[in-house]
Amino acid sequence: MRLSQVSFRYSRRGPWILRDVELTLRPGSVVEVTGRNGAGKSTLLRLLAGFVPPARGSVSGRPRAVGYAPDVFPTGQPFTVSAYLDHMTRVRGVSPAAAGDLARRLNAVHLLGLLLGDLSKGSAQKVGLIQSLLGPPDLLILDEPFAGLDEQTRAELPVILGEIAARGGAVVVSDHQNQLREFPGADRWLVADGAVTVRSAGTESGWRSEPEPGPDPGPGWERDTGRASGQGPGTGGREVIEVLVDPGEADEVEQKLRADGYTVRRTA
Repeated sequence: MRLSQVSFRYSRRGPWILRDVELTLRPGSVVEVTGRNGAGKSTLLRLLAGFVPPARGSVSGRPRAVGYAPDVFPTGQPFTVSAYLDHMTRVRGVSPAAAGDLARRLNAVHLLGLLLGDLSKGSAQKVGLIQSLLGPPDLLILDEPFAGLDEQTRAELPVILGEIAARGGAVVVSDHQNQLREFPGADRWLVADGAVTVRSAGTESGWRSEPEPGPDPGPGWERDTGRASGQGPGTGGREVIEVLVDPGEADEVEQKLRADGYTVRRTA
């Protein structure tokens, strides 16, 4: 699948969200998309899924079976979880047992009899994940899928993503919580200032823009230890800012800073 010179804005006179994006998504690849809030991550995912067309450029080679889970699952539907998933299995042309199997793996069996409108955010997220995984899809796109999930489901979801990639499916995940930072072989796409820069798994040169190699935007996503510091993506210099937080908040703050493209070093 390829994005060629893709640009997008939401109105004819509105600002460009993405400009002249060149990307290639290969079968079997797993991609983590990150960037600051409002950078255009969700827009990029919707372009990949085919929910919105590019204002300029083209998207080619999109697989026929696409699974997509938005960052907020629409619960304003008059169905139980079970009835909704049964309907989705018919739409996808798969066995109703597929939804039950995924519900067990994602710790969601207890939700099947509930109304969609009664679900918490984390529970609704599980339903969105289940419907996106039915098939399984040849292209899976997940927007902040780890938000609100319990520990068991957080651990199981990367296993499922690996299974999809192993059978040749492509996986693209936008994730502020960096749950895939240790995922073996994952590529990284950084969305910033209307552009998408790429770091391929196993490369030593760091970030690049497709199709021609671009300047390395810095070591903003490496895993370090030591003193807390920060450097925003796209800046020409580098400054150190010390941030003091309560021990119980340290992991959450670190994840948010890394998701926004900053280098973070923690003291022992």
